[in-house]
Amino acid sequence: MPDSQTPHSGLELWGGVECTVNRVEDCTFDQIARSGHLVRPDDLDRIADLGIKTLRYPALWEHISPNHPDERDWSWLDERLPRLRELGIRPIAGLVHHGSGPSYTSLLDDSFATGLADHARAVAERFPWIDAYTPVNEPLTTARFSALYGIWYPHARDDYSFVRCLLNQCKATILAMREIRRVNPQAQLIQTEDLGKIYATRKLRYQSDFENERRWLTWDILCGRIDRSHRLWWYFRKFGGSEAELLWFKENACPPDVIGVNYYVTSERFLDEDVSQYPPNLVGSNGKHVYVDVEAVRVRRPGIAGAGAMLTEAWQRYRLPLAITEAHLGCTREEQQRWLLDVWRSAESARASGADVRAVTAWSLFGAYNWNCLLSRDDGCYEPGAFDLRAPTPRETGLARVARSLAQGEAPSNPALEQPGWWRRDIRFEYMPRGTGGNDLPIKETQPILITGGNGKLAQAFARHCRIRGLACKLLTRKELDITNPTGVCEVLSELRPWAVLNAAGFSDVEAAENQIERCMADNAKGPAILAEVCQEQACRLVTFSCDQVFDGEKHTPYTEDDRPNPLNIYGRSKAVAERVTLVRMPTALVIRTAALFDLERGSLIEALRQLQNGHRVEADGSQVISPTYVPHLVNATLDLLIDEEEGIWHLTNEGTSTWLDLLKECAREYDLDPERVQERKGNTRRPDFSALTSSRAWIMPTLEEALSEFTKRARETSRTRAYVS
Repeated sequence: MPDSQTPHSGLELWGGVECTVNRVEDCTFDQIARSGHLVRPDDLDRIADLGIKTLRYPALWEHISPNHPDERDWSWLDERLPRLRELGIRPIAGLVHHGSGPSYTSLLDDSFATGLADHARAVAERFPWIDAYTPVNEPLTTARFSALYGIWYPHARDDYSFVRCLLNQCKATILAMREIRRVNPQAQLIQTEDLGKIYATRKLRYQSDFENERRWLTWDILCGRIDRSHRLWWYFRKFGGSEAELLWFKENACPPDVIGVNYYVTSERFLDEDVSQYPPNLVGSNGKHVYVDVEAVRVRRPGIAGAGAMLTEAWQRYRLPLAITEAHLGCTREEQQRWLLDVWRSAESARASGADVRAVTAWSLFGAYNWNCLLSRDDGCYEPGAFDLRAPTPRETGLARVARSLAQGEAPSNPALEQPGWWRRDIRFEYMPRGTGGNDLPIKETQPILITGGNGKLAQAFARHCRIRGLACKLLTRKELDITNPTGVCEVLSELRPWAVLNAAGFSDVEAAENQIERCMADNAKGPAILAEVCQEQACRLVTFSCDQVFDGEKHTPYTEDDRPNPLNIYGRSKAVAERVTLVRMPTALVIRTAALFDLERGSLIEALRQLQNGHRVEADGSQVISPTYVPHLVNATLDLLIDEEEGIWHLTNEGTSTWLDLLKECAREYDLDPERVQERKGNTRRPDFSALTSSRAWIMPTLEEALSEFTKRARETSRTRAYVS
């Protein structure tokens, strides 16, 4: 990835709102209802504030006429579309998005095409100023998921149904544009489709050749290219496409005004017959060979070709204007930013080589739900976008800043963005690499994140996750950096020039603090204050940690960031002082309150499991209600907030409350150990009886149940742990 270069060379940044309405059996999953965008009209102002002037936006058939084609409710669109016009945002109206239409039709129903055409005419008459449409989003992909793989309604699994679904959607697109242009002759067709590429072993080359031709079918059909000379004419004819209806598409061709390429890191695939290398759930068959279909990035040594290569292929095939109409990655924040920039720069490169590339679309501006299971169930899995919805109101993320920069023609600047994305590093491999060559890139020597307290488990966890996330970091022990020494802090920061400091140093023994007051106050209060002052002077971001011990336990419901500290012990007092002084000296500092840390490397939980496995009884406190926190979740959430440039006090714990006694008993059950061997002991009276935390700012951590599930799974997979945990 290039370092800093001008992002604007004629490209526009478009935006998109994930708006899929798909059916699974009798359940309908509606993304804009799930995300709350359905009831947040001020989202449009948030989008406008990013500088976006073109927006893919839903005018969905399922929303407007859910019960009967002649019964239309325009109230939602009557509020939203005029507001977009006031904001100077051009909508690209989407009429069906991965759906099968309302309940009274289906992708296999011949009336689907005429029904959508009627809906399109109604939309155009209601909003004649709209000049861009996507009547059906990704017809080929929808046909695959709905009729070839059986994931979505109508849940067919055969080539006949696939062909019928695809032809119905393409016919619906042509008829819809015909009706729209009777109202607005200048209306453009922006036809989207997922575009990747299939790679395969030599044995499966025939299958990849077929799929690499099939991937173009949406655009080939609309451009009138399906005739007897087409390479897949035989396929259509074999699986139910009559000669007359195929030639109808040639006679009624409706070439896109813009070919919309939806491109994801998973779009490029690899087919491998050596199924022993892969999990059983990935194994499938085409009736001739058994093989797996996996993400090329995870196994193919040369990696993925990238968005630029896909755009170039599309340009060479069609010579029509192009746009990336979806660019999104569900990952950590800096990787989301890197992906958007990677796609943007790939589009710039394709444009520079002669392709007429018009735009890149920041998709899923408000994130997306349940794409981890291809929308087949509601798992509650949420991927943030430019805005994070896990807050009282949508919260801008670091991705929003990158989008705003691109929209304004500015180069985003952040040392984290200078690193290659995970898809370009050797960390990408999940299976035994296949093939030869490769273009994996190392982490660059750039401005680092400086991590203090280098001998501590928390600091080491941050360093480990920084390396995984491609964030250059420098881990310093107390000998290398004593945060209580102002001169030393100033010298080290001046020499290393970090862009951020993560302060994981400090005095951590709550009981011992009562007898070591001076040292505790120096390490926990004086040190962070010094870091804050120096970071403020050197324009360096700062993250430091506080804890639940700043509260007295009198509330008996989880504490939020707004609650007033009133510590019972010296340790809590040192943290409360640190919070106050740090934010006075550096108002933009990020102060993380957390509690009761556990992971495979740290603390009493893993040690207690070891003792139980060895047949011993263990004791655990059952009187103090806490918010146990899984360290990997804490680390990743903290780094996301750092990338987002959040500031002030944040509570980060796993969602839920427990005592150490109940937590350990639950872990014992997970390992089929006797929970009765976990006995209660009295807690320390210097700690609050209730110190559970919640957040009024945003709840961005997984639940405690999810944390325990991941902890136990990882423990079983870790060879060191298997020695004492079955």
